[in-house]
Amino acid sequence: MTLPNPIKIIIADDHPLVTEGIKGILESFDTIKVIATVSDGQELVDCFEALNADVILLDLNMPRLNGLGATEIMLERNPDTKILILSMHDSPEYISTAMRYGAKGYLLKDIPIDKIVNAIEKVHAGGTYLCTGSEQQLIPEVSGREPLTAREQTILLELASGKSNKQVAFDLDISVRTVETHRKNIKRKLGISTTAGLTRYAMEHGVLQRSNSL
Repeated sequence: MTLPNPIKIIIADDHPLVTEGIKGILESFDTIKVIATVSDGQELVDCFEALNADVILLDLNMPRLNGLGATEIMLERNPDTKILILSMHDSPEYISTAMRYGAKGYLLKDIPIDKIVNAIEKVHAGGTYLCTGSEQQLIPEVSGREPLTAREQTILLELASGKSNKQVAFDLDISVRTVETHRKNIKRKLGISTTAGLTRYAMEHGVLQRSNSL
């Protein structure tokens, strides 16, 4: 009896211990093959089309280009790309934002490995997967408020992390004027007039959660 081809995976995470740990465990399953590991979002978008992975296991917080930015670019280039977020962040905003960007699933890094395998198999088959409890985390947009676009949410995250308009423009490969326009629209939609206010909003709503833990 011929066995089905293994599911080809790319792991994108800037923590080497996490990457190697997940890779080692996943490769113990005959149904999965890790074909590449990358340490930042830009490296991922540069190689994902050539590697033709079945599922991309992606962290949100990475250097050069974060997971949301990478997701946006990959889906623009290939709408059939299947992205599974693996993150330490469990706030409603992170989960709902990742799904709005087009991710097919959201997992927390502390879940058992069999759940990760289950999620990979489900996403590969065309379904979606949310870790236990995540369904309750998904929240609607605030009533009466115009929602931020995917690009605006990416720029909000970049600005709230302390980057200048010029740095954001460089990271996202767009013009400074475009960043300034998005910045004005974000402030208008959120009813915020200052950069400090944007940062405070990001912190209070879980957009800017940072942790040194794995």
